[in-house]
Amino acid sequence: MIQVVINRTKSAQIQSFEISGHAFFERRGKDIVCAGVSAVSVGAVNAVHELTGVTPEIDHESGLLRCTIPEHLPEETSGKVQLLLEGMAVALRTIEIDYGKHIKITFKKQEVE
Repeated sequence: MIQVVINRTKSAQIQSFEISGHAFFERRGKDIVCAGVSAVSVGAVNAVHELTGVTPEIDHESGLLRCTIPEHLPEETSGKVQLLLEGMAVALRTIEIDYGKHIKITFKKQEVE
């Protein structure tokens, strides 16, 4: 199962996310759940970098994508980053609705900023 953890600040902004595991929906190369999650998450990271100029801290290896957004961004830039990441969260939740046996999303919120 793919585990997605989206970490929010106390003010509800997405600060980081981690995606780990494998869907095991189908054999390698035919797994539409894995492909969908990969396309949505990597596409979001690429969009953040390309459209806002922000370079997130990334850890990426087989079965793992960890992304952390830099702190203290200008308000306008932060708003754009958040819109892109919220779009990613919506797309991942849509995959979870249809393929919930293969992907689980958890949202965590910091108590203190």
